[in-house]
Amino acid sequence: MAQELPPIQNYSPKDYNAENQNWGISQATGKLIYVANNKGLLEFNGAIWKLYPSPNETIIRSVNVVGDRIYTGCYMEFGYWQKDDFGVLQYSSLSQQINIKLIDDEEFWNIIDIDDWVVFQSLNRVYIYNVNDKWVNTIDSKNMITKIFKVDQSVYFQVINEGVYKIEHGKDTLIIGDDMVKNNEVVSIFDVGQNLLILTRDYGFYSFKNNSLNKWNISANELLSEVSIYNAIRLKENNFVLGTISNGLIYLNENGDLLYQIDQNKGLLNNTGLSLFQDMDSNIWTGLDNGISYININSSFKIYNDNSGVLGSIYASAIHDNNLYLGTNQGLFFKKLDGNDNFKFIKGTQGQVWCLQKINQTLFCGHNAGTFIIDDNQAQKISNVQGTWNITKLRDDTSNLLLQGNYDGLYVLEKANNNWQLRNKIEGFNNSSRYFEVFGNEIYVNHEYKGVFKIQADSSFSKATNIVIDNSIIGSNSGLINYNGELLYAYKKGILKYDHHREEFVEDSLLSTIYSDKEYVSGKLILDEQNKNLWVFTDSNITFVTQGTLTKAPKLNTIPFTKEDRKSVTGYESVMSFENGNTYLFGTSSGYITVNLDDLSIKNFQVFLGNITNGSNKKNKAAIKLANKDLKGNFKNSENNLEVSFYAPEYNKYLKPRYQFQLLGIYDDWSDWSENPTAFFANLPYGDYQFNVRSKIGNKVSSNIASYSFEIAKPWYITNLMLITYALATVLFSFFMHIMYKRYYRKKQQKLIEKNRRELELAKVQNEKEIIKIKNEQLKQDFRNKSKELATSTIDIAKKNELLTQIKNRLIKIQDKSIIEPVIHIIDKNLNDNDNWESFKEAFNTVDKKFLKKLKKMHPNLSTNDLKLCAYLRLNLSSKEIAPLFNISTRSVEIKRYRLRKKMNLSHEDNLVSYILEI
Repeated sequence: MAQELPPIQNYSPKDYNAENQNWGISQATGKLIYVANNKGLLEFNGAIWKLYPSPNETIIRSVNVVGDRIYTGCYMEFGYWQKDDFGVLQYSSLSQQINIKLIDDEEFWNIIDIDDWVVFQSLNRVYIYNVNDKWVNTIDSKNMITKIFKVDQSVYFQVINEGVYKIEHGKDTLIIGDDMVKNNEVVSIFDVGQNLLILTRDYGFYSFKNNSLNKWNISANELLSEVSIYNAIRLKENNFVLGTISNGLIYLNENGDLLYQIDQNKGLLNNTGLSLFQDMDSNIWTGLDNGISYININSSFKIYNDNSGVLGSIYASAIHDNNLYLGTNQGLFFKKLDGNDNFKFIKGTQGQVWCLQKINQTLFCGHNAGTFIIDDNQAQKISNVQGTWNITKLRDDTSNLLLQGNYDGLYVLEKANNNWQLRNKIEGFNNSSRYFEVFGNEIYVNHEYKGVFKIQADSSFSKATNIVIDNSIIGSNSGLINYNGELLYAYKKGILKYDHHREEFVEDSLLSTIYSDKEYVSGKLILDEQNKNLWVFTDSNITFVTQGTLTKAPKLNTIPFTKEDRKSVTGYESVMSFENGNTYLFGTSSGYITVNLDDLSIKNFQVFLGNITNGSNKKNKAAIKLANKDLKGNFKNSENNLEVSFYAPEYNKYLKPRYQFQLLGIYDDWSDWSENPTAFFANLPYGDYQFNVRSKIGNKVSSNIASYSFEIAKPWYITNLMLITYALATVLFSFFMHIMYKRYYRKKQQKLIEKNRRELELAKVQNEKEIIKIKNEQLKQDFRNKSKELATSTIDIAKKNELLTQIKNRLIKIQDKSIIEPVIHIIDKNLNDNDNWESFKEAFNTVDKKFLKKLKKMHPNLSTNDLKLCAYLRLNLSSKEIAPLFNISTRSVEIKRYRLRKKMNLSHEDNLVSYILEI
């Protein structure tokens, strides 16, 4: 059947990390859900599943929350769980405390509570436990007890082959012994006034009235005879939900009429319902043979899923002649608006449908293959032009002209002789025209890759007389629409409106607040012609804009319906209003979803803290420990990694809680809203902190802020004791340093004095050296002077001898020898005067007293003339200057020098003068 169903939320074994089968469901006062699973007890807070393994590693068959205790029953064991100071469930066994031996292989399949009693039922015994005095009474049965039932304030159970019993004053009393309840399993018992309503596994309902069992005559009897019912509950509004084996859930009203049947094909995770439970918010939970599901039975959302794949993705929808039409990527389909029949295909519309427009009571279909008119559920093609994006009125004052946008431009439709037909294409414009709006003779066309075209058409709309393109605004999935006389353009950066005076788009300050860059999904804007609402689709919401009742200022309204949940085709979203005005249909990729805005109200709710764990390393499980969330935490400095879980136990498939938190003391700003139910803080510095968390569902914020205060101790090296220690150490260190500095400066002063003394002594020595140096320089200068004087004197002697020689040579030429001989004798005596040498030697030794001694010592074989020659060479006299001193020729001097070299054993390369100077 084509039927809208309430939202169904499924949880697979992978989601809750336990086994497939779930035998019982119950709920605590804090709205936490508890499930009896093959692997243990499951706890669910709306955000996080937690598994508590069975106390004896057997299947938990039953669960019932009574006060702060969660009672469970399994193989050879029953008892209860309670939370400790850290919020962790701890198990206490009752079966081991009572003085009653259990039956072999006993399993506890059902648990009910009534007043101060908790009743545990196995297949052969009923245990009645008084929670106050811990007294236990039992009722045994030879035959199998199928199930136990709480009806009003009474307890019933069925025994196969015997009938239905009632427990009164701690004993069982047979009240129905009819063969129907003897031989057929009773699934549930309900009270109807003073009567009982008995539901059997295979034969449906029976009414027990005036001690008579009669078939309840209802319209669903045929269906119930075809299914096997495993369990059932009656809802608060007196409707019935039946869990079957292999046929899903059956939902009946209080009169026994079938409202709908939900199975695996319609969204249920599995077709066998092992347990049923209605929570505080009237959601229906079912423990399945493979998984867990809940149904938002009173949700304002209703879903139609095309599980067969016949419809495809919905691109357009419309109501016409009491039919609901869906335009999809596979064609056009319809069904009666109030019927549950399947959708039917309209022949000739195979392929992509782009739009459905109802104009003056005529339904137009824009199709990939052209344009159709839909009449009497048949399609009549009026245009063969490929790809009709949209169709709209050309002018408000004319009813016989329409404008349609196609893949290759704009076309005019005309109604002539009561028939619609293609009149002409607007020549001069050949661009794809998905979004277009008409203002007088101007047509604005949005092209998401080129920009917005402004087309000036002639009066007959036959051709474009002028085209201007604004390519400053280009965006993928951008949209264009006429809203209340304003031309709006939507793209990633916001929503703009056209300023006709400035001839440009400017930002609309109000509408641009609808989404941010992160929230942007599609720029498609949809105008609801019936209610004049403007619809905008974002990542986390659907926003619709309405006109204010007191002012003209538009009002923004949001539906907390995320892109992930609505599953529409991005950029091709569709919305349609039903005739009641406040119910809307949204197309999805596999059907549609309806929303009744009148029922879309969110009750007050609260947020709670879950577990608080801290430690030195998140990965090191051994180092992580739980904290008591009801007390202020005092943690060591090494325990500075904190993880906090939180939850808002609200179970709604489409209205999911989001969370925002802050950590006062380090992160004072609130975080971004997120569905993540945990916060982790690493390497917190020491100090006092307060963690705050709040929740939001849709636009409603939780009525409370959950808080947890804690302190992280200072590191040991800056504790108060250590600070005192540091202070004392500083004083002692300062005193010690004072003493050390005094010693240091005293030593430094002494070293400075000693240094100055040494420097003075060194300066004295230097001065003495300078004095000696000066004296030496003076001596050297005296030596040079005397040497110069000696050389000058020697040269004078040489000149004198030379003169005497010349005179002698002249005198020898005179004939009268007797006259000149005395004179020549005097000259020879003067030239050969040995006294001259002795005087020279004495003077030479005065200047260079060690030279002749060294020379004699080095060359003892030198004669007096050799020594004289060496002395003259020492004075750096030339051979020419030396010759007169010996009264010989220059040539003879060279011979003397040669002989002297040989006596000194000098080689040919050695320089005689240099050698003598170096001695």
